[in-house]
Amino acid sequence: MNLLRAASTVSLLTLASRVTGLARELLVAASFGASAWTDAFNVAFRIPNLLRRLFAEGAFSQAFVPILAAAHSREGEDVTRRLIDAVATVLFWALLATSVLGVLFAPAVVWLMASGLAEFDTAVVMTRVMFPYILCMSMVALSAGVLNTWKRFAVPAATPVLLNVSVIAAAWLFVPRFRLWGIEPVYALSAGVMVGGLLQLAAQVPALRRIGALPRIGLSPAALRAAWVHPGVRRVLRQMLPAVVGVSVAQLSLLINTQIASHVGVGAVSWLTFADRLMEFPTALLGVAMGVVLLPQLSAALARDEPQTYSNLLDWGLRLVVLLALPCAVALLVFPKPMVAVLYHYGAFSARDVQQTVYALMGYGVGLMGLVGVKVLAPGFYAKQDMRTPVRIAIGMLVLTQVLNVAFVPRLGHAGLALSIGLAALLNAMLLLRGLRRLGIYRAQPGWASFMLRVGAATAALGLGLAWAAQAIDWIALGSQPVARIGWLALALASAALLYFGVLAALGLSWRQFVRRA
Repeated sequence: MNLLRAASTVSLLTLASRVTGLARELLVAASFGASAWTDAFNVAFRIPNLLRRLFAEGAFSQAFVPILAAAHSREGEDVTRRLIDAVATVLFWALLATSVLGVLFAPAVVWLMASGLAEFDTAVVMTRVMFPYILCMSMVALSAGVLNTWKRFAVPAATPVLLNVSVIAAAWLFVPRFRLWGIEPVYALSAGVMVGGLLQLAAQVPALRRIGALPRIGLSPAALRAAWVHPGVRRVLRQMLPAVVGVSVAQLSLLINTQIASHVGVGAVSWLTFADRLMEFPTALLGVAMGVVLLPQLSAALARDEPQTYSNLLDWGLRLVVLLALPCAVALLVFPKPMVAVLYHYGAFSARDVQQTVYALMGYGVGLMGLVGVKVLAPGFYAKQDMRTPVRIAIGMLVLTQVLNVAFVPRLGHAGLALSIGLAALLNAMLLLRGLRRLGIYRAQPGWASFMLRVGAATAALGLGLAWAAQAIDWIALGSQPVARIGWLALALASAALLYFGVLAALGLSWRQFVRRA
């Protein structure tokens, strides 16, 4: 499959996921605002998501995909399918045990995550409802690794939409009914999350069956023992150990920041969460999409002993990051209030909530280039099955983030937490890039200087246009005219995009160059 087409497919489907995700957050914000109940839901939902990133999309995928890609390239279909069956069996039983323990010890888990919550007991109940979500999503991550290796990118990229639709349906249909029935309305959201997880898992089955790679999970003790001694499983586990350390560093940073935010005050956790949802647009569309497409391609290039192809893939990915992430970062810094107001300023979400979310979004925006860049650079190490270098860098960034928190949080509150993450992400990406260059496995292709000058000029034009639009319109006052406000936002963003790509074209940089390189 053409690399650019694959990345475009993943990006477009991820866009659908993020659009429905924002619709989900809009309903949550309008129904509950940035309240103690919203904080409780966000913390409860963050717990299984943290474990999902730790054991599924994080350490597991980083260890499993390169080994699977190598087996698929070198050892044939039968060996690859036996590997998939063995890994799926061990993963299923490990996750089942984790889910049971999570339900039993939910109060301790919530306390470790956010002991300062005003609605602590509510968060415990929702954690128990949603904890099995980790089982669903980790099996989805395994399926995604298989499908991406077979270059079937569409289904894994599209299935997150099912979660968002499920939560939207729960918020739309059951929150009002729960209020009438005397049940805490926010509980409807946790039920929607679990239904969404089951739907996502079910959606993988037809796609896996079509390529003949539907895992056969052993349900007996004998099957588990046989899977446990499979050499491929042992290799995945050995690779996971350093990866777990690396990913757990990032998740530990998230845990510490959530804990701090829960003590900053009511609403702080929610303001950060709403800002993070907006950040997920560029990070998912660019970083995650590129990482998903690049990792199996990089692994395959190394398996074929094609170092130049490997280096060219990284160079192409980095240029695409600069081309698309830099203008997004500038937009978040000069145009945050219009975006937050149009997306969230309805119902219970007040003008104060808008401003507090803006502060958090600007903090994240400082580090957008780093957050996206890491998604492209880290697969350069994972494809070589080198987990140690990203781990060492991640540990350093954890320490740096907390040092920055000490400096920023007393002065900036919750926005200081976002700024600390952003600055650490920038340094993380720079250190990963330096590591790849020092190893000699990435060599920059000619033309970077002129490329950066053109992108810089176009980004400056975009920034000036958006800064003017942010000041020329009272976006909060337009809340009484939501259709007009949405129209003005669409016009401003579309005009900025046309201006950006128009300046690039005038300076001689065309999209076709990237098509040819891909």
